[in-house]
Amino acid sequence: MTAHLPVLPVLIPAVSAAVMVALTRQDVVLARVLAFASAAAQIGVAILLFAAVREGEILVYRLGDWPVPYGIALVADRLSVALVLLTAGLGAVLLLQALSAWDRAGPHFHPLFQFQLMGIYGAFLTGDFFNLFVFFEVMLIASYGLMVHGGGAARLTNAMQYMVVNLIGSTLFLFAVSLVYNAAGTLNFADLAVRVPTVPASDRGILMAGGMLLCVVFLLKAAVVPLQFWLPGAYGHAPGVAAALFALLSKVGAYALLRFALVGLGLGQLAALEPLAWLTLLAGALGVLAAPTLGVLAGFASIASIGVLFVGLAGAQAPRLGAGLYYLVHSTLAGAALFVLADLVRAARRKEGDAVVGGQNFAGRALLGGGFFLAAIAAVGLPPLSGFVGKIALLRSIPVEGGAGAASWAFVLVTSFLLLLGLSRAGSRVFWKAQGEAPAAARGPAAGGVAVLALLFAAMFAWAIAAEPALAYFTQAAQALLEPGAYVQAVTGAGVFR
Repeated sequence: MTAHLPVLPVLIPAVSAAVMVALTRQDVVLARVLAFASAAAQIGVAILLFAAVREGEILVYRLGDWPVPYGIALVADRLSVALVLLTAGLGAVLLLQALSAWDRAGPHFHPLFQFQLMGIYGAFLTGDFFNLFVFFEVMLIASYGLMVHGGGAARLTNAMQYMVVNLIGSTLFLFAVSLVYNAAGTLNFADLAVRVPTVPASDRGILMAGGMLLCVVFLLKAAVVPLQFWLPGAYGHAPGVAAALFALLSKVGAYALLRFALVGLGLGQLAALEPLAWLTLLAGALGVLAAPTLGVLAGFASIASIGVLFVGLAGAQAPRLGAGLYYLVHSTLAGAALFVLADLVRAARRKEGDAVVGGQNFAGRALLGGGFFLAAIAAVGLPPLSGFVGKIALLRSIPVEGGAGAASWAFVLVTSFLLLLGLSRAGSRVFWKAQGEAPAAARGPAAGGVAVLALLFAAMFAWAIAAEPALAYFTQAAQALLEPGAYVQAVTGAGVFR
């Protein structure tokens, strides 16, 4: 059974989605039952995978038992499995939010949600670029459907921009993959690590061009400056439950960049990304200050969190990279909480939606205001939630001697203050300056959405408590990225399981 674990996170949502399309078009209750059954199975498999790799084991699953580089290989190691577990947990929690209204707004919500999860799992587990492209497309096609779910002119307009940008990214991805394959003769991450040093000098220019294009594609998908422009509007106008899941999509771009640069190319460090990380932090913080709606504010806060993440990923030392990966988990949970909260405010205020303006009082204002306060703490990185631990661990791993280290400290601290100002401004206008009495017929926030917020905040608090073992785990995962010999041997050799 253990031998087949790496394929199950992809297989379970794929089969679930197909069954839902066939059987649940007119039966939302059956769709919900199947969705939660699928979520339970995904969490169970993710836990089993985590137990199998936590000591450093690497599971390699070769579909059809074809050897590298001819077949499809799925690879489960510490980092990929941790992100699979994060995806499974977040997906299950967000299904509670879908019960409030979103899964009744159209017949295909649950199949699209399952296909989205399938694409994310596949992107984390795949061992080669071609299948990374395939899973990217599965993930993005599903995200198009989820983004326009429920209709609306603003949603459709921003979804079209999102679609065009990602189609351009997909086209560049194909060009880049063809160049890399032409130069190295392989698309497998591990096999590429073996072949890159032997690429003839005459082909190194082609390999460099393909590698640079791939980096551009991954930076686009991660929403790093100057390629971040598409994210706030697209995510800020999407249904809250979809946008909360989309908090993972930029992390897929960062993960793919790590696999390509540190494993495939064996670069050993990504210091060239540090200035882009600073600019991304600044763009996100300034965007939060000027955001017209809570949804767009959540989008800009996500961009700022990507900046913090890339400050960690830009380091060549395992503690710094490990702190960045620890923060990746926190920022995903914090981003999801902000998007869910914006969705609840939008539903409660009705006419004014989630606009950052003082207006009519609304039902559940005190409860949602408390939720926004905790979400702001999470986004800024204040105690007692895990963002504080992540930023402290990251700053402690960066020596202040030298210009780059001092600049990273300055950008992280100054933008944290700007985020605090922007979130305080939005919270005071939406929750404290509301006037009059709430309409008599107005309903408070949906119980499912409140439960989702409570679970996300509890997870961030638990992540802070578990910081010591979590940081140790991710430091080991980072060391495996910086020294990928074991990964390469497991994939190109006999492997641990076949």
